Amino acid sequence: MAVSDVERTNEGPGAEGSDRTGAQGEAQAGGQVGAPAGAQGSVLVVDDDPTVSEVVAGYLERAGFSVRLAADGPSGLRAAEEQRPDLMVLDLMLPGMDGLEVCRRLRAGENGARPVPVIMLTARGDEDDRILGLEVGADDYVTKPFSPRELVLRVRSVLRRAQAGAPGSAAEGGPEGGPRLAVAGLVLDPGARRAHKEGRELALTLREFDLLAYFLRHPGQVCDRERLMREVWGWDFGDLSTVTVHVRRLRGKIEDDPGNPRLIRTVWGAGYRFEPAPDTGAEHAFRTEDGHA
Repeated sequence: MAVSDVERTNEGPGAEGSDRTGAQGEAQAGGQVGAPAGAQGSVLVVDDDPTVSEVVAGYLERAGFSVRLAADGPSGLRAAEEQRPDLMVLDLMLPGMDGLEVCRRLRAGENGARPVPVIMLTARGDEDDRILGLEVGADDYVTKPFSPRELVLRVRSVLRRAQAGAPGSAAEGGPEGGPRLAVAGLVLDPGARRAHKEGRELALTLREFDLLAYFLRHPGQVCDRERLMREVWGWDFGDLSTVTVHVRRLRGKIEDDPGNPRLIRTVWGAGYRFEPAPDTGAEHAFRTEDGHA
């Protein structure tokens, strides 16, 4: 069983007389489930287990989201291409094409467009799979069996960060926005959520962008993984390997030599420190784009 037996039996949609009797057929067709588009955003759930899909869809709908379902990897990709979702919940183990390959192709096909946030569903204890999911561009993961309530909270958290700073959003120019940051050849535009290195745009996932923004705003400070998880992910608990993987991926995109990082330094036993210009002094290297320190 992929979801908590207690929550599925006592609190799931079936216990409340859900009339979504055709969930499996709709899943296979990638069709719309339930009410018209919800105020909270649209979510594409890709999972071949109809019970999981039905429970997840029910909780998300009651939380104000519109939900579409797909039952395998190829149909999930097609559904995302036909109608871009605000977020994808993606099972790792899928027929036809596994979740890792779906995520790879999704990221490869975005071509500079704002990335679709992805939450990966993985089996408990499969740490290698969780790390692989993050490596190919997933923004978050939830392990099975899981609480649907936890998944809804994760969806809200990821979407909140994805939508902050989006053009025309209420959050633009707020804490997630602000002036462009320029340091060591990097230019970060929090409002547009775009990053460049020496004029070349960087393909960053949602969490990679947030992590880089946090480092740029806290140069020279030692940040342990617990602090980064709390400030960047918004979690007070979680698997700290998530932070490690994202730091490694970010280094691969901003460092000249990721194997010998000069910008994001490891402080053994303490965490990470962003060094804007280790050769010239950090106090002169960090500035906003208008030239102010």
